[in-house]
Amino acid sequence: MDTGKNKPKPDDRRDNVDRIEYNIGQTIRNMKLADEMIAKTDDEKMKQELREKNERREDALAGMREEIRDEALAKKNGYN
Repeated sequence: MDTGKNKPKPDDRRDNVDRIEYNIGQTIRNMKLADEMIAKTDDEKMKQELREKNERREDALAGMREEIRDEALAKKNGYN
């Protein structure tokens, strides 16, 4: 008896732009919080770790912005 549990979900890209926008917002929020921590702490090791995290976040933001452009274009073109 097939209960459908093993079937993959169909690719539903309709909410991808919203999801990516949310992730961009959260990443920017985390960067600001890290900057606040950098300003408040005297722990040089922590400052360096937070700076490195923010550099990775910058890279991630660039990728997300590219992805959102691709998704917006795909949405405009009807996901063909």
